[in-house]
Amino acid sequence: MFGLFKQDPVKKLRKEYNAKLEAAMNAQRNGDIRTYSTLTQEADALWRQLEPLEKAGR
Repeated sequence: MFGLFKQDPVKKLRKEYNAKLEAAMNAQRNGDIRTYSTLTQEADALWRQLEPLEKAGR
């Protein structure tokens, strides 16, 4: 019953990952390649955390 309000960690990581990728895309479009690189690296780190969780959940 109390698990109803518990947030799924996979959804949370997926949301953060997508937000980083979108911010990176916008930085690239604006010509800010340094920020693009940083955000892409952060998104890659999130993906490394997310991938095993998604594989275990399937």
